[in-house]
Amino acid sequence: MTPGFNEFIALLNRDLRLEYMAVIQYTQHFGMLNPRAVTLGEHLQNLAGDELAHALILAEQIRLLGGRPDVHSPRARTSEKPLALLAQDRKGEQDAIVRYQSRIVQAEALGLDSLAQILRHILAIEERHLELLDNLIGNVSRD
Repeated sequence: MTPGFNEFIALLNRDLRLEYMAVIQYTQHFGMLNPRAVTLGEHLQNLAGDELAHALILAEQIRLLGGRPDVHSPRARTSEKPLALLAQDRKGEQDAIVRYQSRIVQAEALGLDSLAQILRHILAIEERHLELLDNLIGNVSRD
């Protein structure tokens, strides 16, 4: 079902809130890691940067559609165990992929083809994040 225009903006704001949460979560997870896990930490820093870029893109698109970007974030998930942290991050990426796939279809149905293209770009990055996390989880579990 295609949402109305205002509902679509609300859904984009939900995506924006979850991007904020991802930035916070990746940043916190980076801080929780053993300092010897340099490569893992670098990857989490890069992921946080990507998620911040997504938040900025979404905020701009919401504004261009006449909405007001949200400033709230859901509570980030945390753990004391590196594998649990990565599993939480992986779940977030899976969720983002499903949401952005839906958002692309919704944008196209509303005639927002340029926004659909922007969302495709974000989706591709989220898919790469999932692949990276799968590799990191495999490497951490072997250690």
